[in-house]
Amino acid sequence: MLKYNPKLKANARQLRQTLTDSELSLWRRLRGKQLAGVQFYRQKAIGNYIVDFYAPRARLVIEIDGSQHLEAPQVAKDRERDEYLGRLGLMVLRFNSRQALKETEAVMDVVYRVIMERIAE
Repeated sequence: MLKYNPKLKANARQLRQTLTDSELSLWRRLRGKQLAGVQFYRQKAIGNYIVDFYAPRARLVIEIDGSQHLEAPQVAKDRERDEYLGRLGLMVLRFNSRQALKETEAVMDVVYRVIMERIAE
């Protein structure tokens, strides 16, 4: 089990109750072990971060990025976060919110391929 900052628990709970449209679109396809029988959690605290979606069996994190993630300061923060998660053995897949909302099937194809590779290792 991955350690997390307990101070993030309430914030993660709040985020689970207020998913964006793009997060909700993806969550409908990930929940209930629909994809390769892999369990996903939403708004999961890992270390000092809250990730959008986490699949422990595949050691996979999925992030849905809004437009603010294109700005230089946020790009640097995202890189630092991804490096931290990578050191834990997690792979991070990032999709922009438009992709998740309008191109859900293509996103799901990528996620499925990565899951199959990761659980076969």
